[in-house]
Amino acid sequence: MRDDVDTLLEAWGRERGDLDLAPVAVFSRVTRLARHLELARRDAFAAHGIEQWEFDVLAALRRAGPPYELSPGRLLRETLVTSGTMTNRVDRLSARGLVERYPDPDDRRGVIVRLTVEGKTAVDGAFTALVDAERELLDVLPERERKKLASLLRALLAPYADPNPDSPTR
Repeated sequence: MRDDVDTLLEAWGRERGDLDLAPVAVFSRVTRLARHLELARRDAFAAHGIEQWEFDVLAALRRAGPPYELSPGRLLRETLVTSGTMTNRVDRLSARGLVERYPDPDDRRGVIVRLTVEGKTAVDGAFTALVDAERELLDVLPERERKKLASLLRALLAPYADPNPDSPTR
């Protein structure tokens, strides 16, 4: 079975036969797959009235478990954004009724961000749609190959792993 990357590789092979194109064979396909995933994610989130950045914050709160709350500092670590960006995001999500802020009982100067019922409904719906869309992308592979692919990708990503593997991630 041929794909567009095979054509690309043939052309590069003609023009730059001096190079080992094995990385291009892998990463051109990963890049193209990432684009399909990006479109699937956008559609899944839009169907539930949220954007990617909103999903990131809501999902971090949802993964925290009941009562679905985190400090702003923990949200920063979970979503990898700056403090100013997080403040803006929490403000916007709060205005939409998807999260609420309340004083941190352990720190008079701090606040806690909590997922509202509406926020939980939105993130749960979006996540279900996302899992369905991702399953569709993987349907061309049998289960055994999916597990093998996940293992290979894990190995490829290992050098970039979070030094704190116990922290929940997306």
